[in-house]
Amino acid sequence: MRPDGADGAATHVIVVATLGSAERRLLRGRRAKPREAAPEPSPAPVATGRVTVIDAQPSELAAAERWLSGAGPEVAAPALVELGRLVRAHRISSADPGVPLPHQSQALVVRVGYGAGEEVAHGRWSEARELPPADAERTRRRSHALRPQERIAALLSGRSHALACEELALRARHDLDHAQLREAALQLRTALDAALAELPRTPQAAELTERVEELRRLHGPVVALADDALGGVIPPEAAQTLEETLRRLEAALRARTVAEGR
Repeated sequence: MRPDGADGAATHVIVVATLGSAERRLLRGRRAKPREAAPEPSPAPVATGRVTVIDAQPSELAAAERWLSGAGPEVAAPALVELGRLVRAHRISSADPGVPLPHQSQALVVRVGYGAGEEVAHGRWSEARELPPADAERTRRRSHALRPQERIAALLSGRSHALACEELALRARHDLDHAQLREAALQLRTALDAALAELPRTPQAAELTERVEELRRLHGPVVALADDALGGVIPPEAAQTLEETLRRLEAALRARTVAEGR
């Protein structure tokens, strides 16, 4: 992985492996024929993917030991950014929108450690530790506020309807959390445009007046950043503006959900 093109210094090496995959049999003929299934079939075996993100710069053993002893959930974030670059490159090169973008909550386990070159190249290590989920507390707070089980029941039963800005805000959040500032600025501008059009038309509009006005005030700086993004350049300090604005949009959407459930 090189951030500045082929001439830049390598920053990371990513090793992708598939573990425990079932044998893939070649299909005979042009079309596979359906087979009978048992009333209660056994679970089909599934493959597990393992991604190892390796720092391209070597480190002394003592420094690696000190780093590992103080490593917390936050150290996984830079590796997730690099994994996001890999997945985005695959999505674009294969023109396949069905490839899911990575999120740490999808991982079965997250480990951090150090090892010799041959070890880490095969996903092994000399010493490692397992990390707890980095966003567990934020997820807990959001879940408590939004009561997702009640909301999904309301959405599926037709008692509630999802706004376009909710999906757009989620996409902006993913881009921002993965340091994709250009994409985040463009997504957030679209999410704000949708929110400013949709929220005043909801039955909860009277309770959201102040929040909608706040979003209107925040709209201009985001539009300017989105214009910069279209020009191909966006300053790193833009992350703070995007984060603060997105949080206010997320807060407005949570307030709408709470008001809707009353």
